[in-house]
Amino acid sequence: MSVLASEWLKVRTVRSSYLMLGLSLGGILLGVAVAWAAVVTYDSATPAQQAHAAIADLEEVVLMVPQLCMGVLGVLTITSEYTTGLIRTSLAIVPRRWPVLAGKSAIVGLLGLVTGPMVVFGTYVAARWMIGDRFGGSYTTPFLDRLPTLLTSSLTVAVFALLGLGLGATLRSSAGAITILVGLVYVIPIIVGNLPEPWSERLGSVMIGALPREVSGDDLTHSVYGSLLSPVAAAMVLIAYAVLPLLVGAWLIRRKDA
Repeated sequence: MSVLASEWLKVRTVRSSYLMLGLSLGGILLGVAVAWAAVVTYDSATPAQQAHAAIADLEEVVLMVPQLCMGVLGVLTITSEYTTGLIRTSLAIVPRRWPVLAGKSAIVGLLGLVTGPMVVFGTYVAARWMIGDRFGGSYTTPFLDRLPTLLTSSLTVAVFALLGLGLGATLRSSAGAITILVGLVYVIPIIVGNLPEPWSERLGSVMIGALPREVSGDDLTHSVYGSLLSPVAAAMVLIAYAVLPLLVGAWLIRRKDA
């Protein structure tokens, strides 16, 4: 418990933590702004245009904001200690070393578990209220039907937080770890989407963007990702994104000097 309390103190006394949390929650404002723009555009369109108008699920559109921000928070939670040399003190106080990473994992994971649902459900509620039955009633689907996907989408924010922490512990470089995170959110999905079949479908199925809908068994017909994984397999891949980098980071922390 003393390690956990120490790691919580470190996180809440660093301004970058509040910045990343604030930017994450700003995803709700982004969702509201996009929903408002969509409503204005729809209402000013002709009936023929309205009949063919469509809109993406805005909670998924803004999800990359808290994902990336919490991933960066996870990275900075450990790389900042390597930069300042504080990691030597932490490891000297806790000679077994791995509890330090475990404590950090608990803190950033919990922050991700809190932030993710706030952004996802906050955006969903705002978009449902503002859009109503526009765009072919895409936001009139019963809430309980959407709940599994909303929950699994929320969990990806915690996964990114732990992924960032694991990458930071492995690479010990803020720039390198953040570059990989940005690649997972923006770059790699674009590359995979432009690969010839069947590789686009196969690799797209294991992208983080595809996993929430695969876990919940939702429809991926119009998604840019693949849909080859069963719910159990998708859940295992999602867990692996968080756990494997942490295991590698824990192994390196035990073997290498700070």
